[in-house]
Parts: sequence; structure tokens; C-alpha cells
Amino acid sequence: MQTKPIFLNREDRDAPVTAPTTCGQVAFYTHRSPDKDTDNEDSIVILQPAPDILVLVVADGLGGERAGSEASRIAVESMYASVRSVDQADGLREAILSGFEQANSAVRALGIGAATTLAVVEIRGRQMRAYHVGDSAILVCGQRGKDKFQSLAHSPTAYAVEAGLLDESDAMQHEHRHLVSNVVGSEEMHISMGPLIKLAKRDTVLLASDGLTDNLYYEEIVEIVRHGKLDIAASTLLAESIKRMRGEEASHPGKPDDLTFILFRPTLPG
Repeated sequence: MQTKPIFLNREDRDAPVTAPTTCGQVAFYTHRSPDKDTDNEDSIVILQPAPDILVLVVADGLGGERAGSEASRIAVESMYASVRSVDQADGLREAILSGFEQANSAVRALGIGAATTLAVVEIRGRQMRAYHVGDSAILVCGQRGKDKFQSLAHSPTAYAVEAGLLDESDAMQHEHRHLVSNVVGSEEMHISMGPLIKLAKRDTVLLASDGLTDNLYYEEIVEIVRHGKLDIAASTLLAESIKRMRGEEASHPGKPDDLTFILFRPTLPG
């Protein structure tokens, strides 16, 4: 059975949107950078092809306004096309991996130097798995702030932080923080796939473009999303990110950028 997405495009939102699914509740937001009039280069899709399956997707286009917006659009539409007919857990992983490959081929075929990140989370009942290419973030945390999963960005600064050569604050202000070493649209693209994780009923899953993670530290993000109502968490993420982007905190300089995120919490009993 094929199904329509809960949300698919890059249309700017005035505020975060919340929506129920049979797997849990989602909240999402996407908007172009506050300092530009050109298109939002982020794209997003939220898809539920079966009652116990949910697929969350965020892409952040690179390579200039036209190239970036085209690449991110193609990436989420390729993933949608590959996943929308999956009606059971068997075959979901293969469909997602195929979506990455289809997106990579289609972006390369543009021939305009386009590229994009692509972050995907599959929800199967009370289990989730993360997949990503690039530096769009995936995070899972418990109600008390326990870090259950955090993706490692495919970027030189992220690798330096992982190796202990930079701290997170230095990395956020580093002159090369915009560099991404693995993208959809590259002949050398490789996909990072996380383990299956069992979600507790108050866990929170986050996907986000670097408009969020270049402005808020991971500890700040976790503190905002780990508890309380999901719509309030989403609104707070937005407000704090925009505050940093506008330079309203001298001690925490920000970076204006397109901002996209998805939050998910399971609501199944257990």
C-alpha cells in the first residue's frame, strides 16, 4: 500500500507543527535563514507507510542556493519514493539504503556541483534505527537526559572533537566548521547506519540540520527536549536558536542558517 507523507516539502513554517501518528507524536519545523531572502535549502519528509512504521527525514543542501535546494529536494523525494510502499518491517532497511543510493545518483546527475546531507530515522513500533550522510544530526535521549544515541557528523571538526583535539565550543566557532567530508552527490558517498535501539515511552528522538547544532550545544538541546510537552520543546528550540542567530547573546555567538528539525516521542504502552 502506498501512502501520502505527513509532511513533504521545504515550505517555511511560522511556528513548529505537531502531529499525531500511530507510532507516537511528531513536532517539526523548517524555515530559511533569518538573514536571507532566497530559498530554504533544507528539505523534510515525515512518512508513515504502515501503522507501526514511521520514517523521518531531514536534508540540508550544499553548494550554493540553486544547487543546495535542488539537492535536498531530490534527496527527500528519492527517500519518499523508495520507502512509501513498504508495509512491513521486513524490507524497510533495504528501502532506506536504496533511497540513499537513488538520491546520490539523481543529485550527481544534475551536473551542477550539487550536494546535500541526508539524515533518516526509521521507527518500527518501539524500535528505531538511524542512518546518515553528512553533518545533519540525529540524537536520542531519555527523560532524565541520558544520551542513548548521537550521530557523529561527517566533518573534520566533528572528527577532531571525537578524537579529543577540539572541544565542542571551539568546534562551533572553528573556521572550517562548514566543511562536510561525506555528502549525497559524491562518488565516494558512504552511509553510516546505527544500531537498533529500543525506545522507552518518554524518550525523545531528534533530527536536525546544522542550523540547530551550529547554534545550540548538545547539552542545551538535550535539556530542552528531554521532558515536557513536545510542542513546547519544539518552540523553545526555535526561540533559542533564533536568539543565537541574531547575536542576542554576546557570550554565545551564533551562525544564521536555514533551520529544520523533527522531534518524535513514542506513545505506545510499554
